[in-house]
Amino acid sequence: MKHEIEIIIAGFGGQGVLSMGKILAYSGLTEGKEVSWMPSYGPEQRGGTANVTVILSNNPISSPILNAYDVAIILNQPSLEKFESKVKPGGILLYDGYGIHGDIGRKDIRVYRVNAMDAATEMKNEKAFNMLILGGLLKIVPMVSLQSVLMGLKKSLPERHHKLIPMNEIAIRKGMEIVCAM
Repeated sequence: MKHEIEIIIAGFGGQGVLSMGKILAYSGLTEGKEVSWMPSYGPEQRGGTANVTVILSNNPISSPILNAYDVAIILNQPSLEKFESKVKPGGILLYDGYGIHGDIGRKDIRVYRVNAMDAATEMKNEKAFNMLILGGLLKIVPMVSLQSVLMGLKKSLPERHHKLIPMNEIAIRKGMEIVCAM
């Protein structure tokens, strides 16, 4: 990982956007990194738009407020329209094909697709959607280890849901397999 990576995760509430960011943040803390996690969502939460900014760094973070990102994870069309232009040249845009209906016009960034909704349906577990996306991200940019992500899951999930961690690990690994460059 370079010294600092700045990420935006954006989609509809209920897609696990904020959870994904929190898991990345906990994973970074597990590895001794400096971390910023800044959620943003409308009053609707489930079904409304939501995004979270995560910064993982080997150095102190000067500000959690960003105008441009190294990585954008985009899970719906409104988020694509809002954040595509804010990916730094040479940066990465990762998306789920189910939620994006227009073309990604940027030629100065790397674009990847994870068919997470399709895979979650095949797994008969729509709640695995965000872990499939997270797996795709970790394959492209291995900013934290899988072991740290599993520790992050343990930290972010209530204890009564810890039995779901093995299923989440399967989804993360599946996401790593199905991510593809566009």
